[in-house]
Amino acid sequence: MANSSDHAKQLPHTPTDNTNNISQQDRIIAVMGPTGAGKSTLIDVATGQDGHTVGHGMKSHTSDIRSVRVPHPTLGHPMIFVDTPGFDDTYKSDTEILTIIANWLVKTHKGNVNLATIIYLHRITDNRMAGSLLKNLRMFISLCGQEAMPNVVIATTMWGEVKKENGERREKELKETFWKDLLDEGCRVERFEDTYESAWLIIDRHATEDWAKMRLSHEMVDRRLTLQQTDAGITLNNELKRLIKARKDASRRLRAQTKKQDNAIIVQELNVQQAEIDEQITKTAGELQKLKIPIAAHILSFLGLKKIRSSFGVLTRHLTLPESPSNS
Repeated sequence: MANSSDHAKQLPHTPTDNTNNISQQDRIIAVMGPTGAGKSTLIDVATGQDGHTVGHGMKSHTSDIRSVRVPHPTLGHPMIFVDTPGFDDTYKSDTEILTIIANWLVKTHKGNVNLATIIYLHRITDNRMAGSLLKNLRMFISLCGQEAMPNVVIATTMWGEVKKENGERREKELKETFWKDLLDEGCRVERFEDTYESAWLIIDRHATEDWAKMRLSHEMVDRRLTLQQTDAGITLNNELKRLIKARKDASRRLRAQTKKQDNAIIVQELNVQQAEIDEQITKTAGELQKLKIPIAAHILSFLGLKKIRSSFGVLTRHLTLPESPSNS
């Protein structure tokens, strides 16, 4: 392996913007996680990019699947890093994101290409599992399924922005609660420290000859389920329902607060917030309609997946708990 990140920048690379250029000789590293978790940074560091090829910033630039090919630093075989959008994209709905990821997974499955490793990123600076983080984690689990867990690495990022003892405490809490069942199924946790060596250590430490057996592609290709019938489709359906309920509750609280106010400026501001929430509810309801699942299909899919899901029972309980603050 190279001894410095400077050497990484000398590596030849061929950016590719679609999956048509991926062959069976390539080993694919899929990078997933919420917007702002550091997906683009990890890929840039590992491939010697200049920070402009994949995209940076809190706004989601990766609203489609993007990839970059580089040779392995010591073995020389072709590696393709794939940057995927998170389920909190700035410009696309969660339904659109799920469709994009599903289409890509189906193509890789049908093409018999080697999806070697899935890296899921989590900011260690997040001191609680907020709603969007839980949604991204739930969706990630439903996409992968337990059979893919030996190929999964959860990589924590942004260690330079937190005191070491605080980061270690959060990491321990996450391992013992939200990630416990994933670890029990073979998933590993690593720290990405913004260095070339750290990125490749994460990849090489979890190199396996077995391809990742992704649940979503198996459901859609082998079981011939529609996207709405898959576990990911059902999970997103439930997430949207949860979001609508939370926003309706917020809307009711705002209405009650407005009625108690006699300050015209405050009332006006509350009305603006009310209108924004109502617009969000309408938009989310539209997404939910797109994912409307017939009762019969929902039951059949649930029964077919019941055995698979059973081992994730503890995790499901953790992921439905209220947001739990952690000491900063």
